[in-house]
Amino acid sequence: MTLEFLGGNKLQLLTNGSAYFPALERAFDAARSEIYLETYIFNDDDTGRRIAAALVRAAGRGVNVHVLVDGFGSKGLFEQTRRLLFAANIEVLIFGPKTSPLTLRRKRLRRLHRKLAVVDARVAFVGGINIIDDMYTPRHTPPRYDYAVRIEGPLIASVLEQTERLWHRVAWASLRRSAQRHAPVTAGAPGHQRAALVVRDNLRHRSDIEDAYLDAIAGARKEVIIANAYFFPGARFRHALRTAAGRGVRVALLLQGRVEYVLLHYATRALYGSLLDSGVEIYEYHKSFLHAKVAVIDQRWATVGSSNIDPFSLMLAREANIVVDDAHFSRELRRSLNDHMQNGAKVVAKSMWHRQPLWRRVLIWSAYGCARLLMGLIGYGGKR
Repeated sequence: MTLEFLGGNKLQLLTNGSAYFPALERAFDAARSEIYLETYIFNDDDTGRRIAAALVRAAGRGVNVHVLVDGFGSKGLFEQTRRLLFAANIEVLIFGPKTSPLTLRRKRLRRLHRKLAVVDARVAFVGGINIIDDMYTPRHTPPRYDYAVRIEGPLIASVLEQTERLWHRVAWASLRRSAQRHAPVTAGAPGHQRAALVVRDNLRHRSDIEDAYLDAIAGARKEVIIANAYFFPGARFRHALRTAAGRGVRVALLLQGRVEYVLLHYATRALYGSLLDSGVEIYEYHKSFLHAKVAVIDQRWATVGSSNIDPFSLMLAREANIVVDDAHFSRELRRSLNDHMQNGAKVVAKSMWHRQPLWRRVLIWSAYGCARLLMGLIGYGGKR
């Protein structure tokens, strides 16, 4: 797949909510005409109320505000904020039904997992951070670890096109009045960085994000670093990683070390053996809960976004990643990843991995079998 990179962008890497939420709030407070916000989770916590208050202030100045949240991701978390936004005449739409997590019908598992925002066709945000407090984690561990990117420049037109298109589709399906479509955007060139927006949907872009990863890994010459919260790739992706390592490329994976979702946690570990045997380095992040979905290849190609490398993200959900072709941005992200590998992660040693006790092996392969069964029931299988 050939990506259409746009030059002239100014990109700012934002690490964790401590950097993302103040930047988002400042952009909302500076809005003059319109705001689009998409998120999987919009929580009624201190952070959610803070962002909602910024949206209400914008609406009070006459800004047209559009908020789209996922019906399952925000289920039980969004009602108070929803009422607050409605009272301020802010347009709110819910993507998809509030489906039970036990539902295995493929159509109902197609969720809105993107995290996008566009302000005045002037500033945009793409990343993996939901509208939820970083400390909202099991057992209140240190802040959740994640990334987003603030964008100025020509790429904003692509982000706005995607947010408007989905907004109009959901509004039509909900029999709601739809906002007027935005005129074509002609953005300036405040920077020099090249970037592309890559989305995954269930129509024309079914495998675009996975293909972008695979193309970049296939072209890697020196190094591939991937940090991913929920890692359960198909055969093609695993083969690409092993092949890269086999030709001398350093391949390093920073994966979730803490147990968040038990089945996926142990199923993922069934993949460790073949990857380690191929020379892939695996680091498990234990300092806090890892929520990042990022990668850096050859200190030049980088991606930040909402897409995990698992069946949910690669085959079911609506996702959005920014792919960057820029040495400065890629090196900054690489430095951040290396710092977290050294200071918050543990290396998975191949020798120790192959000497695990029998009970743990049984647990891992049982979880893997259950995960594969679920994948078959929802139609994710074959050679992906």
